[in-house]
Amino acid sequence: MRAITELLRPELADFKSYQPEGGHYRMRLDANEAPPEFGPRVRDELRAALADMSFERYPDATAQELRSAVAARLGVAAEEVLLGVGSDELIALLLTAFARPRAASDPPTVVTTTPSFVMYRMTARLRGQRVVEVPLDATWEIAEEAMSRAFSFAPPHLVFIASPNNPTGTIAPPDRLERLIAATPGSLFVIDEAYIAYAERSELDAFRRHDNVVVLGTLSKVGFAGLRVGWLVGRAELVRELDKVRLPYNLGTPSQALATIVLRNLWDEVTAVVAGVKRERERVAGAVAALGVEVTPSQANFLWLKTPRPAADVFSGLAAKGVLVRSFHASGGRLAGQIRATIGTRAENDEFVRCLGELL
Repeated sequence: MRAITELLRPELADFKSYQPEGGHYRMRLDANEAPPEFGPRVRDELRAALADMSFERYPDATAQELRSAVAARLGVAAEEVLLGVGSDELIALLLTAFARPRAASDPPTVVTTTPSFVMYRMTARLRGQRVVEVPLDATWEIAEEAMSRAFSFAPPHLVFIASPNNPTGTIAPPDRLERLIAATPGSLFVIDEAYIAYAERSELDAFRRHDNVVVLGTLSKVGFAGLRVGWLVGRAELVRELDKVRLPYNLGTPSQALATIVLRNLWDEVTAVVAGVKRERERVAGAVAALGVEVTPSQANFLWLKTPRPAADVFSGLAAKGVLVRSFHASGGRLAGQIRATIGTRAENDEFVRCLGELL
């Protein structure tokens, strides 16, 4: 077996497969899913669609109906939309396509911020690419000067910016982002807007203003994580090239059909759930702040919290009470005191605040 395993990429030795936190918890506030607040109309319409679905044929390889639905919802052309199995597949697709070295001895380079969505770094490194992570500033926002220095040190192929950012919930300052994009025309900026439904501003128009911008989106954070539907919006000529990398039939028939119904017929229900989460976000932020917890203003469906006790202790204490959140203490440094808590139902949020108060 050793002769076979020696053929594996050496980068695999530094990673573990992705495994969500196991065990049974009364409340899982760790994955940034929307709370189960949809009314019967949503479930009835989706169930009816499944009942009439044919499963013996391959799905539409071009996902034309879903692409058109995404395009109409966003106000872009269908030719400017590429679909993927969540944002993860699109991130991998971009890193696969943009892999041509600038020089023979120089690996493709990816620049992103830290802390941010871990899949940018992991997916790039597993392809043998160089990753430069630029720490966010003291307010958890893009550090413009540090990013500029990183660009000078290693001109990137791709720049990943999550806005709102996971795990901090902060949105990219538009003036800083605009200057960085304009100053680096030879790099593709990927603005990941997975949580944009909960934010006050989108950068979707940036791909119109700049040739070197694409924008990612998803249904996963607004109540339909199980469908695993994500999209990329960019210039049509770039989308055509990226589509050559996409695996055939990547989105199954149920995901295509149900996501199309959500986007075309049920978006008012989505909007209502999002509005409720935003109200709860502000209420919970005030309640945990009253406990002596430092709350970073959030533009997402979660809160980034600095606890007066070590995050490891808070995480384990909440877990013992049946409440699962995300802790970042393993990274050390300023993350040793940070946890991330998803906004759940009102009852879940009240229980989270109560348990947190008992620990603090």
